[in-house]
Amino acid sequence: MTSYKLKKVSDVKSLAVVASQIIASHIALALDEKERAQISLSGGSTPYETYKLLAKEHLPWDRVDLFLGDERWVDPGHESSNALMLSRTLLSSGPGANSRFHPVPTVKFPSPEESADAFSDLLSEICPGEPPVFDLILLGLGDDGHTASLFPQSESLLVKDRWVTVGYGKGLERISLTAPVLSAARQVIFLVSGESKQNALKRLLDPSESFLRTPARLVQPNSEVLILADESAAAFV
Repeated sequence: MTSYKLKKVSDVKSLAVVASQIIASHIALALDEKERAQISLSGGSTPYETYKLLAKEHLPWDRVDLFLGDERWVDPGHESSNALMLSRTLLSSGPGANSRFHPVPTVKFPSPEESADAFSDLLSEICPGEPPVFDLILLGLGDDGHTASLFPQSESLLVKDRWVTVGYGKGLERISLTAPVLSAARQVIFLVSGESKQNALKRLLDPSESFLRTPARLVQPNSEVLILADESAAAFV
């Protein structure tokens, strides 16, 4: 059974500080053990300030392969693009800009399915293992219980024979890592903020909860899952 460690912080600002420090620490540990580190980051609004702080961390970023756990199937310059958010934060300036970012190829391909196949090939080329093993995967938690682009009651939840799948949520087609890849990571961290996430967080921590309703329950690594949450999100857990 997956074990969780919940670390509460007072507010959004403190959450960004703590998260950036912990992520930097895991990157440093990975680079102490091998030449390159592979990490996967989440999109959305919650990690925005975390990435701005992380960009200032003095690490050998040129030895870090950076991926996204999911991406909307939109042009990289579209306001909904997670890659655009990273370009404005972690990759904008400072040491973090020296990381090697491998974006999800989106509309350069005719269909989301072809984009997913291309991203899967890229993962297999850069990340060791089958499924590919990340040193760190940072995930968000939607108020409906979704993580990455694995949404409740969707077919993507049942994909176990591929590393990347196509999902659909909130009006957009999406490319997402699958549960086997998310669960293969050496360290998984959920970053959770805001009152609207209270129910989803309680469901994530409930061992009787179904992954069909709360897809974040699908993430089951061998190591302890760290949940970083502000008081608003974790008020009732």
